[in-house]
Amino acid sequence: QVQLVESGGDLVQPGGSLTLSCAGSKDIFSTYAVSWFRQAPERQRSLLAIIEPDGKTYISDSVKGRFTISKDAAGDSVSLQMNNLNPSDTNVYYCYVPVPPSGAWGQGTQVTVSS
Repeated sequence: QVQLVESGGDLVQPGGSLTLSCAGSKDIFSTYAVSWFRQAPERQRSLLAIIEPDGKTYISDSVKGRFTISKDAAGDSVSLQMNNLNPSDTNVYYCYVPVPPSGAWGQGTQVTVSS
């Protein structure tokens, strides 16, 4: 069973930055793409960023220029760097890998942007 553990969520002021981490296994992250999503209450989860096993990245237009995704040198953690945060970024953030049969999600980490 694949386990993903998100961390780094916090309360931050508008304009601030946070780095979220998704801890998993090197074997999984070297085989499957890792994605970051976020979800507000009663809303669908929205895709933010993807990093492929070969390091290629995709950033959603909704956060392009503010968010970046990267993998650490050990290959067992994927980070989401978030800059210039605003209150609309307040969400629960999840990482995901499409492992068979139905994918794996972490438990989520809360980001709150407020003054």
